[in-house]
Amino acid sequence: MTLSVFDIFKVGIGPSSSHTMGPMRAAREFAFGLERDGLLGTTQEIAVRLYGSLAFTGVGHGTDRAILAGLEGAEPESVDPDSIEPTVQRIRTSGRIRLAGEHEIAFDEPMQLLFMHHERLPGHSNGMRFTALGSDRRRLREEDYYSIGGGFIVRGEEQEGREAGSRAAPPYSFTSGAQLLALCREHGLEMYELVLANECSWTGEAQVRAKLLHLWQVMQACVERGFRQTGLLPGVLKVRRRAPRLYRMLTESAQAGPLDVMDWVNAYALAVNEENAAGGRVVTAPTNGAAGIVPAVLHFYRRFEPGANDEGVVRFLLVAAAMGMLYKKNASISGAEMGCMGEVGVACSMAAAGLVAALQGTSEQIENAAEIGMEHNLGLTCDPVAGLVQIPCIERNAMGAVKAINAARLSMRGDGTHKVSLDQVIATMRQTGADMSSIYKETSQGGLAVNVPEC
Repeated sequence: MTLSVFDIFKVGIGPSSSHTMGPMRAAREFAFGLERDGLLGTTQEIAVRLYGSLAFTGVGHGTDRAILAGLEGAEPESVDPDSIEPTVQRIRTSGRIRLAGEHEIAFDEPMQLLFMHHERLPGHSNGMRFTALGSDRRRLREEDYYSIGGGFIVRGEEQEGREAGSRAAPPYSFTSGAQLLALCREHGLEMYELVLANECSWTGEAQVRAKLLHLWQVMQACVERGFRQTGLLPGVLKVRRRAPRLYRMLTESAQAGPLDVMDWVNAYALAVNEENAAGGRVVTAPTNGAAGIVPAVLHFYRRFEPGANDEGVVRFLLVAAAMGMLYKKNASISGAEMGCMGEVGVACSMAAAGLVAALQGTSEQIENAAEIGMEHNLGLTCDPVAGLVQIPCIERNAMGAVKAINAARLSMRGDGTHKVSLDQVIATMRQTGADMSSIYKETSQGGLAVNVPEC
């Protein structure tokens, strides 16, 4: 699996990378596949079945709306978040949908979208089956897709996304933390330099840096919008946004308090994840449910660390992505597979490593920070109340961001030597995720989801 920084960090929309972005991409790919193979004109009906975690929490995560928009040609990276609701309302009111943006078909509400709560496709908990039917309900095409976390999708029996599988091997391939450290030592490279060299084997350095700084701009815009918006988040929980009030309290205070830095970190994380919960534009880092941690820690770096600059942001994102690649390759970044340690835990680990890199720590300190960030998230469940990416998800990002900063500080107070390696903690995470009951893995069948009333 050949991964890029820009597989780990992607611009998309909320509320979920695996339940919103992945299904939108799958629906779009299916519709354009019909067009490519000349089947669009003869398609009279589309049936979609959702399995496993998608069936249990799909509505709360906006999966049904994402699939409708995807069938019409929307893609997470470019769709205007404000256009999705009008599109969905038009489709549901008219009873007609324009596949791939051109071929119109009628459908019966709710468009043969079936939630298969007691079935699971063999490849992954987040399974989808798309079926195109022609005259006399003749099956024209049927495809299975899996949304495997972070917006990645695979089709049928594929083992990895096509983006990763189509790239040439980079000059410094690594599949473990130990191998990454060994390559840095052998070639006399800082960790960010090694990751940058890999990216530059596929595109120019100026373009890589520009894309990284664009991601940072999107993160900043998300925080700014999160500070401006007020009111209740969508859904039955009627959760009120807290980031705007916290922002006002911090900016209007006449005297700074000793823990105001922590309050700022909380505010940054809450702003991003409230925007995500509202279906806004976010950077998947590495998932949407954990999208607030990396931006919050980056904002901390730029605002509170002396000498912070854009070069530090570049170092941060390159190294954070390298950590994400290790988790993606050796475990998972899917809440449906790993619980929330696969989302918030991974994001915490990534942000801790990225902060050390931005502060020009050693490769050994980076690896130590990443290990600390995950070690103290092991066993973290994914139990969203009412299937919404709100409780406990929004606060959990604030806690994860503060924990990442502490992990970075602990590692930089040492020389990088430690007892538990990053590879060992990733292996432990994978084993813990496999042992964890499915009710604690994004199905809303256990934990807070069954002990907290929905409304």
